[in-house]
Amino acid sequence: MSIIAILSFLAVTGLVALGTWLLTRKSEHTSKDGFFLAGRTLTFPVIAGSLLLTNLSTEQMVGLNGSAYASGLAVMAWEVIAVVALVLMAMIFLPKFLKAGITTVPQYLEQRFDRGTELFCNVIFLLAYAVILVPIILYTGAQGMIGILGLENILSGTLGIVSEYGQLFTISLVVAVIGSLYALWGGLNSCAVSDTLNGIGLLIGGFLITYFAFVALGGESGMLHGINIFMQEASAAGRLNSVGANNSEVPFWGLFSGILFINVFYWCTNQQIIQRTLGAKSLAEGQKGVLLTGFLKLIGPLYLVIPGLIAFVMAMDKFQLIQVPSSDKAYGALVAFVLPKPLLGFFAAVLLGAILSSFNSVLNSTCTMFSLGIYQRLIDPNAEDRKLVAVGRWFGLIMTVVCIFVAPLLCKAGGIFNYLQTMNALYFIPILAVVLVGMFSKHVPACAAKTALALGILLIGLGYFVHPFSLVLQVMSQYYFVALVFVFLIVLMLVIGKISPRATAYVAVDAKATDLTPWAGTPYVSAGLILIVVAIYWYFADFSIL
Repeated sequence: MSIIAILSFLAVTGLVALGTWLLTRKSEHTSKDGFFLAGRTLTFPVIAGSLLLTNLSTEQMVGLNGSAYASGLAVMAWEVIAVVALVLMAMIFLPKFLKAGITTVPQYLEQRFDRGTELFCNVIFLLAYAVILVPIILYTGAQGMIGILGLENILSGTLGIVSEYGQLFTISLVVAVIGSLYALWGGLNSCAVSDTLNGIGLLIGGFLITYFAFVALGGESGMLHGINIFMQEASAAGRLNSVGANNSEVPFWGLFSGILFINVFYWCTNQQIIQRTLGAKSLAEGQKGVLLTGFLKLIGPLYLVIPGLIAFVMAMDKFQLIQVPSSDKAYGALVAFVLPKPLLGFFAAVLLGAILSSFNSVLNSTCTMFSLGIYQRLIDPNAEDRKLVAVGRWFGLIMTVVCIFVAPLLCKAGGIFNYLQTMNALYFIPILAVVLVGMFSKHVPACAAKTALALGILLIGLGYFVHPFSLVLQVMSQYYFVALVFVFLIVLMLVIGKISPRATAYVAVDAKATDLTPWAGTPYVSAGLILIVVAIYWYFADFSIL
């Protein structure tokens, strides 16, 4: 990196930190609501900005563009189908969660079932975040920073760090230290505000990469010529089809089964994501924030999928503009080739902001669930708010240290985005099934919920990793498989509810923690977003491959 790039990187990163401090310095961080839920004061722009940035980290920018490079436009499902899930969040899940006045999803299960179910769900979330999500965020962040900024020479030459593990460990350490400052000392309010500020930079930076990539592909003839080349070459190679073949990474029928269910869990019941909405000032503000995020997700493929496809075209034998050793390095190779050097520092700061957003969001959620769901429940039920905050911070610090060492090991995992979705299904599917049955039934008992959580993880784990059960994935897509498990778990819980129902019917709790007046525009905006999703798929669809 040049001196100008380094200075611009430090300037942008410093401005975001300064702006976050100025906007949150008077926030109350000592009570559990103040630290974990920003005092329930978040408005819709902050909610939307934080939701977007929490989701759009390097596992998306690097991973999803890598999947697009390898598989084509069909991988846009992870962005576009998310809109359907966000509509469901705004209209169904959020009103129920805010009415219950909860801080975490496991707390909702405690209200509906019992404390044992809450504890089980807390443990699942914490293990999944520690073993799967945080290491992936750190790994993809380090991989992106090294590839895009060309840090290999600095790490190997100046610092003498030659091994891939050592280089990934070093960058992961830097990211983790900075992210911890936001999450462990500033709480949710600090995370949400810094996410919003970084979100502006992310959108600008993401679109700039797509623009410069088209310009580079068009050469002296300019961007429009580059777009024409891209459309011709990508289409001829079958990469511009929104419909994925049955044996593809994202099969079309998977949109209505496993892919949809994973998205619904992620946007409607994943603690890392929905903690922003639980801190909403009112139901109306929460709904507007969620639906604004839905609109922003619709334009996500322009910087999360198209660059990967452009990298595919640039790497073709007839062009050979870039070298892509593996799909996960496609985005880094593209950015390094097309981005003007004076903008390198700005994009580095944007990339770091995206990494930090997801990292500090998961860390804040982890602190919340451990402190309120495990420590207060099992160790010190009478702990004061100040002690709960302190315990959460210490647990977050310990988990951060562990994940720094685990993250570099993922260099052996292959396509990282597909790996992420595969591993997520292990706990996404059982928890979603339990939450849905809890919301829409009154007589299913707690034993059914705990059975479904344990059995769901066991069945998916057997199907993924244990022979001969894993043979099922040779005859059907993993998304069809997890959808079958999802349906089975729901039927099982309903059957148990018929055979051995609760002693008394469940009555929803009204905590009166926030204004529950809905936003009048919610149904109309929701319908408009769904229509746009259908139109996008229809325009790019070639069903002949089915």
